[in-house]
Amino acid sequence: MDNIKILKYPTASSEEWENFVENATNGTIFHSRKFLSYHRKGKFQDSSFIFREKNKVLSVFPAAIVNHRLVSHPGASYGSFVHLKNLTLNKAMEMVDTLVKYCKKKNIKGIEMTLPPIIYYTKPTDYIPFCLLKTGFYLKKRELSGYIPLTGEPFKIFKPEARTAARKAEREGIKVKQSDDVETFYSILKNNLGMRHNVKPTHTLQELIRLKKLFPKRIILFAAYYNNIMVSGTVIFVANKTTLLAFYISHKEKYQFLRPLNLLFKEVLEWGWNKGYQYLDLGTFTLNMVPNFGLARFKESMGATGIFRDTYAINLDGQK
Repeated sequence: MDNIKILKYPTASSEEWENFVENATNGTIFHSRKFLSYHRKGKFQDSSFIFREKNKVLSVFPAAIVNHRLVSHPGASYGSFVHLKNLTLNKAMEMVDTLVKYCKKKNIKGIEMTLPPIIYYTKPTDYIPFCLLKTGFYLKKRELSGYIPLTGEPFKIFKPEARTAARKAEREGIKVKQSDDVETFYSILKNNLGMRHNVKPTHTLQELIRLKKLFPKRIILFAAYYNNIMVSGTVIFVANKTTLLAFYISHKEKYQFLRPLNLLFKEVLEWGWNKGYQYLDLGTFTLNMVPNFGLARFKESMGATGIFRDTYAINLDGQK
């Protein structure tokens, strides 16, 4: 077990980290150092790790210290151990055990991590969650995220009401295209979230613009227009080689009767299929394990079903 070394980043170059994430079975845009760099300096106390065995990288683990706890990662949708597809059960157990021992030695009070859902893996495996539970972690939170398998004909998986809505949007003259007009979309998003949920977007406008500049080919705004007016949109994150994530979805209530979102996602699904992606993640329809049945119905109408997005935690200070 002592063959595995846990080292604080940056004991390797950011290029080595990025290359590993790109070739990992479960690496995503959220594990990228470039993505994590968009946060203002000082916002997080970075405590990311690299696991090595005989100078070979076994895993990278983006994380930060929050209230004396190691969180992977507070500035990203997903964290946990990023690893290659040939990970064995033995090595998975060793890495988890090594992390726990390290944190205890450093008087870190606990560890928390959100794993990418199984559709983000090029070779699905449950070794890490098994080893977490075996080592004393508990399942802190289990959300449901709606995903759609990409096919060449979205209407085959759309329910009748979604097909009808998309065709109505076409008849009404809705046009869908990629757009760089982040500011207009953000104003729609901000107003919609404030009106419906009294919350703000995860990112500020400036952060979203910066992210789009950092990842011009991996963060894409698809927008629906009516008479050249943007009436709805979705910000698609190309998470990795298999999966797209609709990070933001929003529309103008005034134009909801035109059903622009259904046509918007028909176009996104066709685009994703043509690009070779396998899944579109529409995001969660639960919050702290409380279901939003209306949101679930909307996503299910386009062929989505729910998969787990799990957060594991362990207390290392004796607290329950």
